[in-house]
Amino acid sequence: MRLAVAVAVVVAALASPVFAQAPAYDSAAPIAFMKDMQSGRILFAKQADKRIPPASMAKMMSVYVAFKLIKAGEANLEQPILVREETWKKWNNTGSTMFLEVNSQVSVENLLHGIVTLSGNDACVVLAEGLGGTEANYVALMNREAQRLGLTGSKFANTNGWPDPNEYATARDLALIAEATIRDFPDLYARFYQKQGFTWGKTMGSGQAISQGNRNPLLGKIAGADGLKTGHTEEAGYGFTGSAVQNGRRIVMVVAGLGSFGDRVSASVDFMNWGFAAWQNIAVGKKGQVLGQVAIAGAADSRIDAVAGRDLFVSLPRGFAMERKTSIAGLPGLKAPLKAGAQVGWLVVTAPGQQPARAPLITPVAIEEAGMVRRALNWLLGLFG
Repeated sequence: MRLAVAVAVVVAALASPVFAQAPAYDSAAPIAFMKDMQSGRILFAKQADKRIPPASMAKMMSVYVAFKLIKAGEANLEQPILVREETWKKWNNTGSTMFLEVNSQVSVENLLHGIVTLSGNDACVVLAEGLGGTEANYVALMNREAQRLGLTGSKFANTNGWPDPNEYATARDLALIAEATIRDFPDLYARFYQKQGFTWGKTMGSGQAISQGNRNPLLGKIAGADGLKTGHTEEAGYGFTGSAVQNGRRIVMVVAGLGSFGDRVSASVDFMNWGFAAWQNIAVGKKGQVLGQVAIAGAADSRIDAVAGRDLFVSLPRGFAMERKTSIAGLPGLKAPLKAGAQVGWLVVTAPGQQPARAPLITPVAIEEAGMVRRALNWLLGLFG
């Protein structure tokens, strides 16, 4: 009996596909995450769901909320905001600063440059007070957006990432914020996130203008780098959420927990280089292209078209594209009625030794529920093959 069980286990193991690992890589960062936005595939994950202090990377959510208010017409870039004396006293020269002047009026646009490029803690709080009434109100908006975006491991306690035991995030969630910013506000993203530097404020005494550079470690080192945000506190270490686009392919990455400024630079550049070099994207369907059919219950026809709702790509390790095969997998239990644009299945791409890659397929038209006579006929046709 034991021999039979052992043989069965061996046979099952031999029959199961053995998948090779993704292209070999180990980030120097204790926490790392990478996603290809064009294909939707996660290319690398290391402690990606561990809750960590986000430090200034939390400012991405502050900016996301501001972008949303601007897009909705509830705020505008020219809108002036007062630098309150109480806020100035608390945040003037506290950590990274924009060097705002007390009782001055600063536009939303300049405050956003101060946050994105200069990582100004003062700029974050002033913007929050101007657009939300109080920082606490603005933080509530940040957490509401975090919930809507599906950030399951993050909570914000302030607008600038200042150390707080009640504030935490995960690398996966930080990448989601970056992805949502790029997707939802492409024009604002391009306007604010790729500046090499920004000048604001004056030195005491000589009154010289203060110019500060963007701390983004990818700018000037990775082709197509255009965002997003660094972070550093003693507890969090050095972190960075970054993005770059090359030949229409965009990658978002996060590293965190690094020991020094230099470590952050080298880890970020090496990680992004690996993402573009070790992986390639393959076009597998044009928007509107019928790629197959899937079975459906309760409709006039027992099979319906499965269509690419957008241009579809899959990410495969470089060198595997020539051996790929594609198939269609319908969603299990698919039933009418369906709205136009509803997902009905997956285009599945396989290659030897690799985990399958999937791209979503939709119905281009609404699928109505069939009448009783038609459903009975479909049942008979299915019964007799």
